[in-house]
Order: sequence, then structure tokens, then C-alpha cells
Amino acid sequence: MGLDEHRYALTVRWTGNLGNGTSSYREYSRNHDVEIPGLPVLKGSADPTFRGDRSRYNPEQLLLTALAQCHMLSFLHVAVRHGVVVLSYEDDATGLMRLNRDGSGQFENVTLRPRVTVADSAHIAMAEDMHREANALCFIARSVNFPVLHVPVTTTAGS
Repeated sequence: MGLDEHRYALTVRWTGNLGNGTSSYREYSRNHDVEIPGLPVLKGSADPTFRGDRSRYNPEQLLLTALAQCHMLSFLHVAVRHGVVVLSYEDDATGLMRLNRDGSGQFENVTLRPRVTVADSAHIAMAEDMHREANALCFIARSVNFPVLHVPVTTTAGS
């Protein structure tokens, strides 16, 4: 494996056999564990709409999480490259998923709403523009087949 390749591995373990396996749609839990060596177990389930446990993370939330995290990390990297000092970053991300009549579905889009505080007010416009560059670098955004939109708000400390 070269320096330009990175491999990731994890185990997803279904924990929802309530005694009868998948004998019917209502006879099993959607609960599962995501196990990554050296990290706490992530408790997963389906979205509550699909008989999932609302106290556990669902795949749709985790996809949205991955996009928001990747954009933030790419943005922070771009900020360093451009000499923009970021003091805080917070994102209220949303995603729209549509279901089809055949039971399939797909995300139509994701909207990231990063609120960024920069140290120098002269960098506000540049910071707003850097979201395009961050999106172009984000591994996850480059891997999905739906638009990842950005509605950034940039301020300076004390404003």
C-alpha cells in the first residue's frame, strides 16, 4: 500500500436478535454495535421511522456527521494554508432524504451551516470563500452523489 492509499476497517455486529431472528419485520431489533479497535463501541440502530431505537445513532445521522466533520477538518486545513486564524467553528448541518415507492431511498442534498469565528476581520471574505476549497478537498463530499451545500456565517471575536 502506497502513501496515497488509506484503508479503514471496522466491524458492524447486529445485536437485535430477540429470539426469533428475522422471522417477521416486527420480530427483531435494528440495534447493532459498530466496533473500531481502540475506540468506544458506537451503538447504532435504524431511524425510528424504520423501527429503530431513537437512543442510538442511525446511518443517516452518521452520514451527515461524516460530511460535517470532513468539511470542518478540510476547512481548518485550508485556513492554515491561507493564514486565516480560526477561533471557533460550529455547524448545524441538515440532510434531506427521500423515500421511493419501492422502499429504497437516497439523500437529495445536505446543507452545512458553519458558523466560523476568525481572529482578523480582514479575513472574513476570504474565510467565506474558503468553504468552496474545503468542499473540493473533503474526501467524503467528493464521494457522495448528491450536492453538499454551504451556508456559512463568518464573524470575528467580539462581533
